[in-house]
Amino acid sequence: MKKSGDIWEIVAIKYLKEKWYQILETNFKFGIIGELDIVAKLWNLHIFVEVKYRKNDRFWIGEESINYGKRQKIRKTINYYCLTKNIDMEKARFDVITILWEKINHYENIEL
Repeated sequence: MKKSGDIWEIVAIKYLKEKWYQILETNFKFGIIGELDIVAKLWNLHIFVEVKYRKNDRFWIGEESINYGKRQKIRKTINYYCLTKNIDMEKARFDVITILWEKINHYENIEL
């Protein structure tokens, strides 16, 4: 059974493809440590994308849900991915795509 988040990851993938990103992988898991929603490439840069969907802003908006602990898990997972795939960390960045009421916001080069 599909999770509702999967549908919004597909929306994010479509958005990225329209911007010329090449999608390399989705839902890459590093054991129990973390998961990368989307791994993409644009020119010679690897981009690791976290997708956050909210149907309303009643509690937390997507941007607020990426707290310190979540960023630490993502950083460890990106490091593992780059190590196993022989990717130079200088040619990698972390992005966040948030979707609220079907409006897409793309935040590039987020500090981990």
